[in-house]
Order: sequence, then structure tokens, then C-alpha cells
Amino acid sequence: MVGGLVLSQAQTHHTAAPRTAAPAPAQALEKRPRDQAQPCGTAAAAVSVRSLDEVRKAHARHIKLGLDRSPRHARPLLAACALSGWPGGMELAASIFESLVEPEAFDYNTLMRGHVGGGREPAAALRMYVDMLEAGVRPDSYTFPFALKACAQLAALQEGRQAHIVKLGFQHDEHVQNSLISFYGKCVEPAMARLAFDRVEAEERTAASWSALLAAYTKAGLWGECLESFGAMVLDGWRPDESSTVSALSACAHLGAFDVGRSLHCALLRNTARLNTIMQTSLVDMYAKCGSIEKAAAVFDAMDDKNAWTYSAMLSGLALHGDGRKALQVFDAMVRERHAPDAATYVGVLNACSRAGLLEDGLRCFDRMRLEHNVAPNAQYYGCMVDLMARAGRLDDARALIGSMSTGPTDTAWRSLLNACRIHGDLDLAERALQELRRLGAANAGDYVIVADMHARAKDWAAAAQLRTEAVDWGLAQSPGVSAVEVRGELHRFVSQDRSHPRTSDIYEMLHQMEWQLRFDGYKPDTSEVALDVGEEEKRRVVAAHSQKLAMAFGLLSTAEGAPVRIVTNLRMSKECHAYSALISEIFGREIVIRDRNRLHRFRRGVCSCRDYW
Repeated sequence: MVGGLVLSQAQTHHTAAPRTAAPAPAQALEKRPRDQAQPCGTAAAAVSVRSLDEVRKAHARHIKLGLDRSPRHARPLLAACALSGWPGGMELAASIFESLVEPEAFDYNTLMRGHVGGGREPAAALRMYVDMLEAGVRPDSYTFPFALKACAQLAALQEGRQAHIVKLGFQHDEHVQNSLISFYGKCVEPAMARLAFDRVEAEERTAASWSALLAAYTKAGLWGECLESFGAMVLDGWRPDESSTVSALSACAHLGAFDVGRSLHCALLRNTARLNTIMQTSLVDMYAKCGSIEKAAAVFDAMDDKNAWTYSAMLSGLALHGDGRKALQVFDAMVRERHAPDAATYVGVLNACSRAGLLEDGLRCFDRMRLEHNVAPNAQYYGCMVDLMARAGRLDDARALIGSMSTGPTDTAWRSLLNACRIHGDLDLAERALQELRRLGAANAGDYVIVADMHARAKDWAAAAQLRTEAVDWGLAQSPGVSAVEVRGELHRFVSQDRSHPRTSDIYEMLHQMEWQLRFDGYKPDTSEVALDVGEEEKRRVVAAHSQKLAMAFGLLSTAEGAPVRIVTNLRMSKECHAYSALISEIFGREIVIRDRNRLHRFRRGVCSCRDYW
């Protein structure tokens, strides 16, 4: 139901109208196909109108000459108003349209395109579609892309499914097929997008078809499927366009697929004369999230046309790496270059200060945001400030800030405080934070696990078991811990105690050799964070085959001598794994890069980039 209309109720059996071209801006109307003759007289002058006042004058002349009711003559003025983006343009376009005697599909398309442009009035575009059917005007292949775009903007999944595409015989039209894939993707229905894509005959697929599918996977966060489809696209002989390449780079960034991302960069340099700002910003984001902040900085520094998104990508990358000082320098350069900091910018710089322990600098940035740039703090900013204070050990100040938030206390703020309570061992405040998350209805399995583990470390096994049982009773399932390592462009995933990999015996033999060498340096497994009421030997067995260690062993086995080992995990780095990774980097002479769920750790010669502050 959109705007009080159900699309399936509209009439669909109409006489065919001539197929028309897609509406174009007023300046390009002279390029319309020959079967749509150019208007003459005063109408022709409308092609070059430069303002709404000029359109009004030309329309007045039409009325005097009696041409205002003819679609052929009024069409340039209609397009000029609907597609220009002028304030009041759509209102005048609607007035011109209403005066037409028998508007054609082209005229309906023009108004629909104007309504969906910039997401202005998608519901009005759908009403135009229904009016078109009820008026007996048959849609053409350019109608459905606008109707589906309106449905996507409204997240109107059912209405999009009722758009009569098959009934009117447009299921094999290239523009309609691609719009349908895009529609399902924007409605976060990747399986339906894939189904629509698979229904397109292989010889009829275009670069736009693949791009729409990749965008659908990106929107849904299905990064592996996105990269797999990108590879299939290339094998199918298509040269990736900007949209598909940006989707692939985004997938590399989220998966930590450095080798694939670097290959994409090389391909771009070979095939593109000059990378635009969107491409370069995507490369900055990819390199930073894949653990190479130096390459991200090199791309960033070489850019001629930086914008707010570019600065935000660099600031977020520096925050991920915990380089607060460099982030502050980039932020100052952004302000000097007269780029207005936005929400993403301040989130990046405040996170960078938090992860580097720069409390005073973060407080100054928070004041600067409000007083100098007139950016009102929202829930996300307060979450950053709570995290900043709490990580620095000022738990009481962080708790007071939550109570004074103009937005009201949020789950993000309480969760930041809860995470800091784990770091600083404040069980009482952690219990209070969990209680507030419960009250907000926002507590998840991870929140219960944090407090349960804190009780377990205090040897209060009954309280720990009670919390875990409560989480299960509420139906809160914790995602399994997974660590992935990239080897020759392929990601290999491991869970704790994993024995499913084809090279399991080699991996566990390597794990044994790693621990054997570490023991010569005095390494003893730290089992203090194992929240299990079992014996010490069992705890050591659990720690020894942690998913991160399995991924590290396979990486050492499968990569060239001296090459970095890159791991991505959905877990927070434990103290035991941190100490273990530092020793491995020193003994094996390897750089170990691990991106956990909060930040990135780079171990070189026994030292981590986080400086043991995480």
C-alpha cells in the first residue's frame, strides 16, 4: 500500500501506446529519436530555458497560441520543470501535465522521473504509475525503472512485485531486468536479486546487470558472494564499471582480502587513465581496513580532489589503526582546506582519540564540534565520548555523561561503558550497564557473555552460569568466533578447535612447533580469560587451538618467507592471543596483522601498533 493505492488494483488491459524514449533533461531534448518530432514555434525555444521564470513565460505563450494542451508542444517545458531540480519545478510540471489532452507514456515517465530524482516524492511517482494504467496508457520499458526505483526508495517490496512486468510482457527487456535486480537489492532481498539475475539469459546480461547484483550483495553485507560474483563477471568477459569495482573494493575491505584488493588496484591503473574521487576513496578505505595504512596514506596523499568522504575514510582508517596523532593532523588539514566536517568525520576523529588514549584531545574535538562547527551532538557522538572516557579509566565521568545526554541514554553508550568495565575490571558497574541495556530492550548475547566472563574470572561460577542461561532463555544466540586468513587471494576460515580444513594435520603440527619454540622464550599460556569451570590442562587445550592461532599457523605454513600474515576475526583480541602474536612476530620474523571486531593490531618484531592499549 503506497499513498492509499494498491498497484494490483489498477487496470492493466489497455491499448498499446507508441514506445517512447526515456525522458532527458531539457538541454538534451534535441537528441530525442526521430519518431518524436521536435516542437516548433515558441515550444522550441523552451529547449534552452535557464530558469523557472523563463518556463512560465514560454508556457504563457503556449496558452495564448492554444498549444498548452498538446503533449508534442508542451513536452519540452514539462521536462525542463520536472528534471531541472528547480524549487517549485515539480509543481509547475504537474500543472503543465494536467492541461494535456491525451498525455502519453513519455509524459508520465517524465513526471515519475522527476518525483524519484533525489528521492523527492517516490509515493507521488507510484501514484503517477497507477494513474497511467487507469487512464489506459500502456507503460513502456522506461516506465518500470522509475516505478521500481520509487518502490525501492519506499522499501515497498510488495508493491514492486505487483508492477505488472510479466503481465505486460517486459520481463525480457534489458532496462526492466536490471531495474528489477537493483530494486530487490535496495530492498535488502539478495536472494530475490540473484533469482532475477539468473532469469536473465546469459547472452542478454550486461555490465549493468552484474553491477546491480554486486550492489545487492553489498547492501546485504554478503561480501563473499560479492567477490565471487565479481570474479564470475570478469571470467564472463565483462570489464568492471565504476559501480561494480567500488562494490568489489568494499567487499575486500570488509573481508580483509588485501591481495584481491591490490590486484583490483593494479587493474584500475592499467585500464583507467585517471581514477576519480570515488574510486580513490574506496582504495583508501580498502587498504586501511586490510591493514596497510601506508598504502592508504599514499593513495590519499596523491589525490588532487579530496572531499569530505575521502577525509572521513582516512580518519576512520587511522582510528582503526589507533593512530590518533596522525588523525588529528588529517583533521586539521581538512579544516584548512575548507571542507566542512560532517558526522562521519567527527566519529572518525573521536574514535581515533579513544583508541589512542588521547583524552584531552578528544574532549577538545568534542567542544570544537559543538562550538566552532555548530554540529549538534547525537547518540553516536556521545557513544564515542563515553568510550573515550571509559577506556581512559574515567568510568564515573563516563557514567555521568550518559546521564546528561541530550538524546537520552542509548544502548551504544551503555555498551561502550560495559566494554570498558571489562577492561578495568569494574564488575558492579558492568552489572549496572547490563541492567540498563535490558531495560532498553537492547541487550544481546555478547553483553551477557562479557558480564558472565567477569563473574567467571572472579570464580563466581553460579552467577556466570545464571547469566548464560538467561541469555539462552531470551533466545539470544552468540555468533561463533571465526578467524580468517588470506592466502593467495583466497580466505580460509577457522573456528576454535577446528579440524575441518584439508590440511588439518599440517596445521596442528605447525601449531605444536610454534608453541615449542615459544616455550624457549619463557612463554606460558595465560588461561585467566578462559571462562570455564574446568581444570588447568583443559583450559590450556582450549587456548592452544584458538581460531586466531589456527589461522596464524596456516598463514605461516602457506605464505612466502617474510611475507605478512593477515587475519580477520569477529572476536575481540584477548590478552593471551595478543602476547602470543607478539612473540610469533619476533621469533618467525613476520609481520602479523590481525583485525579484530574493534580495531587493528600490527605486530612487528614483538611490538604491537596498539602499544598494548586496546
